Amino acid sequence: MAGILAWFWNERFWLPHNVTWADLKNTDEATFPQAEDLYLAFPLAFCIFMVRLIFERFIAKPCAIALNIQANGPQIAQPNAILEKVFNAITKHPDEKRLEGLSKQLDWDVRSIQRWFRQRRNQEKPSTLTRFCESMWKFSFSLYVFSYGVRFLKQTPWLWNTRHCWYNYPYQPLTADLHYYYILELSFYWSLMVSQFTDIKRKDFGIMFLHHLATIFLITFSYVNNMARVGTLVLCLHDSADVLLEAAKMANYTKFQKMCDLLFVMFAMVFVTTRLGLFPLWVLNTTLFESWEIVGPFPSWWVFNLLLLLLQGLNCFWSYLVVKIACKAVSKGKAGKWNPLHVSKDDRSDIESSSDDEDSEPPGKKPHTSTTTNGTSGTNGYLLTGPCSMDD
Repeated sequence: MAGILAWFWNERFWLPHNVTWADLKNTDEATFPQAEDLYLAFPLAFCIFMVRLIFERFIAKPCAIALNIQANGPQIAQPNAILEKVFNAITKHPDEKRLEGLSKQLDWDVRSIQRWFRQRRNQEKPSTLTRFCESMWKFSFSLYVFSYGVRFLKQTPWLWNTRHCWYNYPYQPLTADLHYYYILELSFYWSLMVSQFTDIKRKDFGIMFLHHLATIFLITFSYVNNMARVGTLVLCLHDSADVLLEAAKMANYTKFQKMCDLLFVMFAMVFVTTRLGLFPLWVLNTTLFESWEIVGPFPSWWVFNLLLLLLQGLNCFWSYLVVKIACKAVSKGKAGKWNPLHVSKDDRSDIESSSDDEDSEPPGKKPHTSTTTNGTSGTNGYLLTGPCSMDD
């Protein structure tokens, strides 16, 4: 174990040439980042998760009820042992051949069976109240941490001149504010890694998991080798759009459509500007070029920049989705009301529903016809997965 630890903490990997870990030990005159500081993130992540549960129950839920958001879930499917067995053991989306077989077995028409599977799938979907509480928590925490980051950074020289991120590197003392900011962000992302498995499931689950993982690696890397100054710029820049996104979701759930449209436009503008403009031209410029000029490359420098480039790749992917939604919203706005956070039946992901007249028909014995639905027709869902479900 000693040999493994010695290999992992090799100074030639983590630190510039002629710098040792002994040079970065804490003294009475200066405090430097220590790897063991990061252990604080785990109990704090648990505390954040518990605070979230309390917040959603005692603050977010009463606010949602005051805004007339109902806790009722979707319509419950009629109990049926055969269909339940197919749903749990075989498929949740039966094809046409299986539908016809079930129709003959149960003496139900295909349309009723499709409706049953649709209602059964919707039973596993969270209610609008649950969605609102989740968004309100993320909005509140994002607003707090972004406000703290802005208040902290505006007092630092590296916000106005990024070359200060590298002057006297790595002998840059760790301040209490910077330490708190870093540990808080790291704890939040660790809590998201856990809560992602219990939160509303979306189609971009894998992308979000990769994003959280890359962010945790970035925070850890930049703290251990004392690149925390530029790390604060990355964190604050990526927090800027999250507040507007969650606010737009909340407006959508409360059916304040004009406010939702306005917040979504603001979110899209901030997101694309920060992720495709400021991040590469401001942050990547200093990590790739200014640091090369002032400090010079070393092994962990390459890894850190590769992680930043991976993050930029994710930014490009999400920016594409944001622009795609905006283009659809503009094109549909010509024919009707602009509703950017609602989606068409082809893009629906969160809630499946059928038309009113279709759901009003109880399942039963009906003549079998060739005119059937495919189980995917219906009204718009609540939110588009992709950019509308991001937590970075």
